[in-house]
Amino acid sequence: MRAGFGAVLAAVVLFTLSAGMWLGGHPADLPEPLRDVFVDQSISVQAEASDVIRDNFYRSVKDRRLRDASLRGMVRSLRNRFSEYFTPEENKLFRESASGQFSGVGMTVVERPRGLLVAGTFDRSPAKRAGIRPGDLITAVNGRSIAGKSSDVSTALIKGKPGTYVRLTVRRPHRPTRRVRVRRERIRVPAADGALRRTGGRKLGIVELASFTTGAHGELIAQLQRLERRGAQGFVLDLRANGGGLLDEAVLVSSAFVPDGTIVTTDGRARPKRVFEATGEVATRKPVVVLVDHGTASASEIVTAALHERLRAPVVGQRTFGKGVFGQIFDLSNGGALDLVVGNYYTPSGRNLNRRGIRPDVPARDDLDTRRDEALDRALATLAEKIESRPRVK
Repeated sequence: MRAGFGAVLAAVVLFTLSAGMWLGGHPADLPEPLRDVFVDQSISVQAEASDVIRDNFYRSVKDRRLRDASLRGMVRSLRNRFSEYFTPEENKLFRESASGQFSGVGMTVVERPRGLLVAGTFDRSPAKRAGIRPGDLITAVNGRSIAGKSSDVSTALIKGKPGTYVRLTVRRPHRPTRRVRVRRERIRVPAADGALRRTGGRKLGIVELASFTTGAHGELIAQLQRLERRGAQGFVLDLRANGGGLLDEAVLVSSAFVPDGTIVTTDGRARPKRVFEATGEVATRKPVVVLVDHGTASASEIVTAALHERLRAPVVGQRTFGKGVFGQIFDLSNGGALDLVVGNYYTPSGRNLNRRGIRPDVPARDDLDTRRDEALDRALATLAEKIESRPRVK
């Protein structure tokens, strides 16, 4: 009898658990009095709508697609262009790109309302071999429009497994729209690169910083020290098309030039105010000029403002993007993530750059139809003038 009672009890428990799991995912099937007591109204309506679509739409719809759409809709209702929902696949690709090594096509891009503007391509990269060049506009990925999507989501769509292919719709001014098939490859993003140029009889160093991924400051410092050993009398820090990255890296990069004091301050509704100071680990005390454009954003703007306000470093180029907010990524149980803006950042003088950006002291623009880099030439000339005007110790 005890054995029989135990079996019946186990069956009842199993049935109750199964019924609970079913009704938990289908609250619309609960009697109204029980639904009012046990189910939150907003969750009930959301699940009810999912059931209606799943049971009545003229085509079959996967539950996962409905869940992703619901999450995207919640974030979209915030009306904030820098907050996004990443599906599990997009989240994985986004985290790979943040490490500095990913499977992509080898180009730097700037977010535009109609898609992604190509700012540059890496040497020997799939993008360069496919004929993609600066000034091209990527408007669709695998036939899906990326108009209005953030650069994080758009670039996540371009990335994928090494050896697979991605179809890009490319527009170029005064040329027919074309579609190119590009093979993805494992790409090591060069965070920093350096070169030495002679201008006005002076040796001037150029250090290009492509991203603020982990370890970027170390690569930058290595380039500064290498060029200084070769006789560089000053530096152009090229932050064009650098869309930002890690806040800690922005502070460390700034500290390579700024000896002490405030670099940036952050504050948010649910975040305590934090003041980030220079680390005191200065890599060079040579004069510096910062070269920027519309693609200079976020962490790049933090560095630009710190050098401009703390060292009076001239800013050359075009007005920067104007992203004066910072975000945090929250992992979700489905493998996806929410990338949410959680606060504002402020320059050493207390300015917030959101939607304003940084206006250059010396306006300059590169002409993509020429082989020369006119903006870089202007930055080098500005640096030479700055070195010439420095007081000399007699």
